[in-house]
Amino acid sequence: MGDFLTDLQQQFYQSFIEGDRWIRYFKGLGISFEVTLGALALGIVLGILVAVVRTAHDQQRDRKSGLLGVFNALCQIYTTVIRGTPMMVQLLIMGFVIFSASRNLVAVAILTLGINSGAYVSEIIRGGIMSIDPGQMEAGRSLGLGYTPVMRCVVIPQAIKNILPALGNELITLFKDTSLVTVIGLADLTKVAIQVQAKTYQALMPFLGIAVLYLIVVMILTWLLGILERRLRQSDRH
Repeated sequence: MGDFLTDLQQQFYQSFIEGDRWIRYFKGLGISFEVTLGALALGIVLGILVAVVRTAHDQQRDRKSGLLGVFNALCQIYTTVIRGTPMMVQLLIMGFVIFSASRNLVAVAILTLGINSGAYVSEIIRGGIMSIDPGQMEAGRSLGLGYTPVMRCVVIPQAIKNILPALGNELITLFKDTSLVTVIGLADLTKVAIQVQAKTYQALMPFLGIAVLYLIVVMILTWLLGILERRLRQSDRH
């Protein structure tokens, strides 16, 4: 038992203390956060655009717009392809085919994860828009407002409030998915653990360590989301 504990202590020292390796873990965690927030911002922008196009197409009644039909078809292809292929494959294509000459791996990771997230966020936002009473749109149009102003000023703000918890869950999913960017060589948290393991030939501590870090961050984000949801419920009562 004593030898086992001594061995664990030695592994811990080699994996985190020796050479100030713990600093590398936190730098990797910072990159993971950077990719997560950038990808979420891009995903929300893409998600809103796709959701608005698809909702506008679905809400057409008498006159069918051919241009809107083309955009709707493109949006359907986008969501089908992105949601139907693994994110790792998308990262490999973006990192080693489309942007093979780029050295800005953070931008490549943000772009890839953002495009992937946009396909899922679009369905979340679309569901939020469809949950709003159609009378809201009709009331806005009766006041002389166009479709776009009503969506921007009336419908989307209400929909965003309804889907904030789902967007929070997307944030958590994105953060965990940043572990995949190691396949394009980005020095995120997972990549740092792999590099430390390659130097120390010890796998337990580096990988257990990042698992604990991921878990702590997810628990904090879940706690913050719980606070947000409670405040939203309280505001709905008032």
